[in-house]
Amino acid sequence: MNARQAMVSTRNGRPLPVCVCYGQERFLVQEFIQFVIEHTIEPEYRDLALIRYQLRDTPLAEVLDDAETAPFLSPRKLIVAEDAFFLTGAKDKGKAEHDVERLQRYLHSPADYTILIFTVEADKLDERKKVVKTLKAADALIPFQPMEPDAVLKWIRTRAGKRGVSIGDEAAGLMLFNTGAHLQQIAAELDKCCTYAGEGGEITPDAVKQLVPRTVEQNVFVLIDHIVRQRHDQAVSLFFELLGQREEPVKILALLVRQFRLVLQAKWLGGQGANRQQLAAQLGVHPYAAQLAYEQSRHYDERQLARILEQLAELDYRMKTGKVDKALGLELFLLGLKGGLPVA
Repeated sequence: MNARQAMVSTRNGRPLPVCVCYGQERFLVQEFIQFVIEHTIEPEYRDLALIRYQLRDTPLAEVLDDAETAPFLSPRKLIVAEDAFFLTGAKDKGKAEHDVERLQRYLHSPADYTILIFTVEADKLDERKKVVKTLKAADALIPFQPMEPDAVLKWIRTRAGKRGVSIGDEAAGLMLFNTGAHLQQIAAELDKCCTYAGEGGEITPDAVKQLVPRTVEQNVFVLIDHIVRQRHDQAVSLFFELLGQREEPVKILALLVRQFRLVLQAKWLGGQGANRQQLAAQLGVHPYAAQLAYEQSRHYDERQLARILEQLAELDYRMKTGKVDKALGLELFLLGLKGGLPVA
């Protein structure tokens, strides 16, 4: 079951008695939980009827004891049990021990007055486990994976619309870029922009440029994009801007290496026919980051990218052994690209 289906079922008065929210998009998980709270627990009961547990510290048996205990002064209770790593193949580093067999028994006859939501920040669950198979058969597994860039843009427009504010494609795209597609950061920056625009107003590209700062990672992407498009003076200017913001040259270098490595990998995978989703999965990054890396890779051949990474590795060694001033070494590297991209 996906999140939208689960929300429709909840809105129609049929919430899942037990479900597992898993995936990397913690912000969407929390939005889903808030939706369930608002549609199942009346405001006057929430102090008593909403209970949260951290499974790294709390035994599963304690959670199930609570689930099987009738609610106090409210018709229903909602229990959120976080970090259910016992459902994955990863080693659970928590202190608590978990009686998974008891959960298995509970799933066959869940309390009708309790909604039990497990969360775990993992891309997938271990479907070899009996309890996971039972949850899957009950259609109780709800994935929350990173959204495609187009879906994030739609999410931005929808969220702004709920505030009575409009935002066009250019402004939404700029917000997506500046925040690096991190939903929690997007939500915070979007709320700020909505307040600035006012109800009935519009968030313009200029407003986004003024109000939404780029992350260091995004600034490094822009720096590389300047290099790609032969805007070397702008690349050097941005580099000095980062230094002015007290960013360490070693950190900037590490981000340059990371981005050029992604570009090289995207170049190779794209040549093998990988689509955007496959690129993201293979690179282990958000689909948006994979798309940007692929777009940059189209300006290079593999030999050029390999040579750039070799130069960065050599620079890293020289910087860390004191053979070159860190800031000067990076500046010289950027200026060295001005005469043309290196070729092996």
